[in-house]
Amino acid sequence: MINPQDFSNETPMKPFKIIVIIHVLLSTGFLSFSQNLKKANKLYENRAYIDAAKIYETLEKTPEILVKLGDCYYFNMDIKKANDAYSQAFDNGDKSQLSSEFYFKYFDALRSSEAYEKSDSISSHYLKVPLHTAVFRIKLKKITPFTYALNNLTKQNGTSSFSTGIIGGDHIIFASTRNPESPEYRWNNKPYLDLYEAKVTKGTVVRLDSITALPEIINTKTQHESNAIVTKDGNTMYFSRNEKRRVEIDSNKVAVVSIFKAEKINNEWTNVERVSFANDFYSTMHPALNSEEDRMYFSSDMPKSMGSFDIFYVDILEDGSFGKVKNLGAEINTKYREQFPFITKDSIIYYASNGKQGFGGLDLFSSKYEEGHYLESLNLGETINSPRDDFAFVLIDSINSGYFSSNRSGTDQIYNFDRTPKDRTYFVEGLVKDKVTGELLPNTIVTLFDRKGTIIEELVVGKDGSYSMEISPNQHYQIEGFKPKYIPELKTFDTNDKGDIEFNIELEIKSYDDAEEIITNRDDGNTYIELENIYFDFSKWEIKEQAAKTLDVLVSLLKKYPRMEIQLGAHTDSRSSASFNLELSQKRAAATLEYLVQNGINRSRLISKGFGESQPIIPCGTKCTEAEHSINRRCEFLILK
Repeated sequence: MINPQDFSNETPMKPFKIIVIIHVLLSTGFLSFSQNLKKANKLYENRAYIDAAKIYETLEKTPEILVKLGDCYYFNMDIKKANDAYSQAFDNGDKSQLSSEFYFKYFDALRSSEAYEKSDSISSHYLKVPLHTAVFRIKLKKITPFTYALNNLTKQNGTSSFSTGIIGGDHIIFASTRNPESPEYRWNNKPYLDLYEAKVTKGTVVRLDSITALPEIINTKTQHESNAIVTKDGNTMYFSRNEKRRVEIDSNKVAVVSIFKAEKINNEWTNVERVSFANDFYSTMHPALNSEEDRMYFSSDMPKSMGSFDIFYVDILEDGSFGKVKNLGAEINTKYREQFPFITKDSIIYYASNGKQGFGGLDLFSSKYEEGHYLESLNLGETINSPRDDFAFVLIDSINSGYFSSNRSGTDQIYNFDRTPKDRTYFVEGLVKDKVTGELLPNTIVTLFDRKGTIIEELVVGKDGSYSMEISPNQHYQIEGFKPKYIPELKTFDTNDKGDIEFNIELEIKSYDDAEEIITNRDDGNTYIELENIYFDFSKWEIKEQAAKTLDVLVSLLKKYPRMEIQLGAHTDSRSSASFNLELSQKRAAATLEYLVQNGINRSRLISKGFGESQPIIPCGTKCTEAEHSINRRCEFLILK
């Protein structure tokens, strides 16, 4: 800004000169702004976020600059400043011009600041994912299977340490920026990551001793090494390393991360080479092995990923080569970040995600493998997850102790944990109603089946039409409501730790007479199947062609409803003796039953009964007309169940 007092003793300038000076000053200021913005954007594109932020902080805070400034803070976990920048961009910018990527990072930064009400609002309105964190927290406390007791193993101010691999019984391998002689990485101006081995000493508090850097063939000077795992025999190591050569991806120069393999020969690491499924144009990282060590799980942003990073697996063949890479699918992966897999002996996967409901940054999740696929994932809960990044979960053989990493203290640190199983009672409950009228249906039989169809429990609901049954976690169930003269309803559900221990399933069943036009309820309180009358020759009981066509309709109905049971009732007119008519009707009813059995209906579902002349529709006795005799001479199909 020009100070008027600077010119108080000078000869007044001509207006033209004043205009020229102002123009020059403004032009110089504009050029300076433009040059600084260009420089900051270049640093931003090259992921030198700290240096870029220093320039953005000096520039006019346009919405575009505020978004990039927020990104610089966000990617270096300066959450408070990220929130401030994102909030200003949100409050002052055109909300329709802000990208979904911005809204996710803003939402995530709000979560990491524990501003859950506002983060829920951003998610619901702009990401179209309705969330209610307060309800989620209450539910999660009920259903998480463990509580975790934590201990910080590394506790070094300003030094990042993370991602634990277990070596034998009492050693670990981890990544750290603890080497002060390492050059600084421009992303965060900290030393490059190297890999270290340490002994785990157990006492009142677990601690790390004898921390030793891995040899230079593993730890390079100007590349990151991290996320190492070692095979059980100690002779093979897989780890992540960023490629030295930068390639252009989406107009940006990027150094991707790849998984490398090293072999130990004569007690020295050697033969370091990149795995065959890695590529210069996408990252592969965070290797994990299954118990048999014949399959590797890892994280990658390779083409056809569902999100920014997905979890994949690849089989390790007998000759050490790799099979076809496969994505773990939507039960695990989202359109955001899934990373740091760990696989237990019983194929449960633990991993980190910021794309599922959680408490901020990366949260830890688990999912059980069952019948060829992973079940819906479960957040491990607030005794281990924090509002910041929590990741790199591994279990020791004891299954109730292990390690994970977190930057909840401001920098990445390694924690060991002991976990305690919780008592959780799962149950399914609900009401049974008539699907058409909505009325409660007392005396309905509710049956619970396991995935193989074995009956677990069966009960008859009371007057209030309600049922409740205790169930178990990580199971697949079917539940059925059945009432005589109603179509059974079977519903399927599972207790796969997706966030519920209380399952409310309303069973709505429809009566046969509401479902089929040919089924009616009569005034006598019984339910009948109304078909064309079946005619027999005089004093005969063979099924004629026309009668067979009618009975075929009945066959189709019984096959449609395999739980339906019926009584086949035959009636005669009164023109012969009562004993003759009774015997004739019994033979006709039996012949009708046999026809149904011959056409695939189980005999146990059928009852035949002859009534002779005892139940005439028109009680005309010896004075019946031919038409009245015809009406009384009939077959009726009474539904029993």
